[in-house]
Amino acid sequence: MVAADEAALRCDMLETYGIFDYRALPARQAALFAYGLGPGSRIAQKLSGAPTDLHTLLLAVIGDAVRLLVWQNTEDGHKGRNRPRSIVEQLLGKKTDARGFDSPDDFKAWRESMIGGD
Repeated sequence: MVAADEAALRCDMLETYGIFDYRALPARQAALFAYGLGPGSRIAQKLSGAPTDLHTLLLAVIGDAVRLLVWQNTEDGHKGRNRPRSIVEQLLGKKTDARGFDSPDDFKAWRESMIGGD
């Protein structure tokens, strides 16, 4: 953990346990406290490679859903224009493969193009 990001570990130790200098503790005790840091801690997030914590991601999903519902009830939404940008996509830094269709025939044509029509 120290090698991955010592600053994150120190911040987590201070925030969680009030430990200013983890190096002053016996090694086993410091390791125990580090192991006890939750999945939302800075160091756990760094080690997992997650761009954000689960709580923030779930709030973004809810925000996206609400924004989409509101947009669908506007004139732009009825015409499929100016769809709001996804908060989740901005957090994760990638575009999702969500897609909509204007009719069942449009969906069937897309589906056939994807599976090859056999």
